[in-house]
Amino acid sequence: MDDLPAWLTTVVTRLCLDQLRKHRTRSTAEYTAATTAELTMPGLPADPESDMVLAEQIGDAMQVVLDTLAPAERAAFVLHDVFGYPFEDITTILGRSGTAVRQLASRARRKVRGLPPDRAEEGVRAESRNVVGAFLAAARGGDLTSLLTLLAPEAVMQVDAVGTRMGAEPVYQGAAAVASRFSGGAKRARVATIDGDPGLVWLAGGEVKVAFAFHLDAGLISEIELIADPQVLAFLDVVPV
Repeated sequence: MDDLPAWLTTVVTRLCLDQLRKHRTRSTAEYTAATTAELTMPGLPADPESDMVLAEQIGDAMQVVLDTLAPAERAAFVLHDVFGYPFEDITTILGRSGTAVRQLASRARRKVRGLPPDRAEEGVRAESRNVVGAFLAAARGGDLTSLLTLLAPEAVMQVDAVGTRMGAEPVYQGAAAVASRFSGGAKRARVATIDGDPGLVWLAGGEVKVAFAFHLDAGLISEIELIADPQVLAFLDVVPV
């Protein structure tokens, strides 16, 4: 799809308009029983001109709200909270892990509700930046011992289809496997934020070719996503540090 954000805004606008129309139908029926049958006739709009005005107003409002979200946050939120897609399906649609899409939807939900950033989450991000920085330094130096101390024992790295075609294994299971994959490597990697979270990226010609999204649990790296699919990369909010 050429313009997914615009499409999402249009769909959400239509859903909001449908809800308003239903509410208006119910409210009118309470007062005017004679018009209830007409208002509830399938496919008959209550007032096309009013609907058009409402659609424009809702569309503008939804655009303002959705523009506060990163592209992946917007998609995870709309697909899950509006359309009711299970997270398992959204992982396939977005090409991200289950951990990632849950975080994206939760963060988007807070922004849509106008809530301030979660202080606990901000603290975790700050800690994560330190851990990812230490991980990169250990990887470049070939310090396998340090890498292992930063990884949870059951750490896993998931690699997308494009990454596997580049020579990586689909899955690296366990701290030893993940550490061995990075030890002595990552020479071209740079620290970056990926949808607001610390991660690593490989750049070529100023473009992100590979992104590594890190997920931590209790201060240790529990999961890494190796993302090399250009379509998924284009959808990420990546800011090299």
